[in-house]
This record gives sequence, structure tokens and C-alpha cells, in this order.
Amino acid sequence: MTQVKICGIIHLDDALCAAENGAAALGFIFYQPSPRYIEPQKARVIIDKLPRDLVKIGVFVNETTEEVKRIFDYCGLDMLQLHGDESPDYCRQFPAHRLIKALALKSEEDLKKASAFDVSAILVDSRHAGLYGGTGKTSNWELAGRISKPLILSGGLNESNIIDALQKVNPDALDINSGIEERPGKKDCAKIVRIMEIIKRQTNGDDTPIIFTSRKNL
Repeated sequence: MTQVKICGIIHLDDALCAAENGAAALGFIFYQPSPRYIEPQKARVIIDKLPRDLVKIGVFVNETTEEVKRIFDYCGLDMLQLHGDESPDYCRQFPAHRLIKALALKSEEDLKKASAFDVSAILVDSRHAGLYGGTGKTSNWELAGRISKPLILSGGLNESNIIDALQKVNPDALDINSGIEERPGKKDCAKIVRIMEIIKRQTNGDDTPIIFTSRKNL
């Protein structure tokens, strides 16, 4: 089955629902302007109650390397997702195998930029109205399918378009956020159950790479 990350976790019950229904990873957003921002102290409490094999990923936007490293250690995260305007040089300050770089693809030039990042995977998302993600807008699937690195597809994925996304893009992993929410920051467990069932049926037996990896396997 294609690996799935459920992002924007704020509540323990949402995290447990995602884990129980087959999510490989959870995303915790440490970017204060986001409606899904979580304080490191609260994230740590939730993370301490989750299965060890569930991959915990910290999402950061244009943060200092010192603060990223501090929160990574404090919360016991497994991987980092850089979702802002971070450069390839900035990214080289972290181990590539623990790093995901999010990009919004709009042109051929953006594809060339993606190849410069030394990371475990590129996450393709959409940006809208100055927001760095979680907009509910679909990303550019045509360009996403041409990424040369391992690909995580994000951006407005939900029950109605997930099959189309899998067939047209064939991503290595999925990142789902707004499409399974009651409201920003509060997941709908029934939606999580349904979309995970769809993904399982569509990708069961697929030979896709392992992108989301816990610390103990790194």
C-alpha cells in the first residue's frame, strides 16, 4: 500500500484514528500563522502516546536551523518537512534521509529547482493567497508526475479525487490534510476511515518505496 501521512495533527484522538486506520506518518505543524499550528509542548504530549513505529514529522516554514533542531529533539520527531522558501544550502544542514522538501510547482523552471535539493523526497503542494499549504487547492499534477526524486503528493486530496490522483500521478506517498477535516485543525475520523479504505483498495500490493521512516530504522 502507498504510504500515507496525515498532516496538521492537533488532537490526540485524530492522531490515534489515523494510526488505527493505516497511516504511516503524522505531521505536526510548527508554524504559528497556520490554523493547524501546534505548540511543541502539546505535540510532545501527543507523540509520547503514539505507537513507536508511527513516523512523526515536524513541519517548519522558514524557521532557523537552531529552532528546527531544538524542536526535533524536544518532541522526539523522526523526520523534518521544510514547507517554506528554504534553499538547497539551508537543507544541507540536515541529514538528507530525514528531510522532506515541499515545493509548489508552477513551471518547468520549478522542476529544475527540485533536482537541486538533497532530500529523501519532494512533497508537491499548492500555495494560494500567501499560504504555504493546507489551502484545499490541488497541486499541479502534470508537473508533479515529472519529479525525478521520490514524490509525495499533497494539495486538496480528498475522497472524490484520490483515485484520480493515484492513477494520473502515481506518487510514491500521499500527504492528506484539509480533505479529511471537519474544520481547520480538527479531523473527521469517518473521512479518514473512508479515504484510507480507498487508498488500500487502489494500491494494495503496489511496490512503492518506503519514504516515511522512524528514527529506529534510520
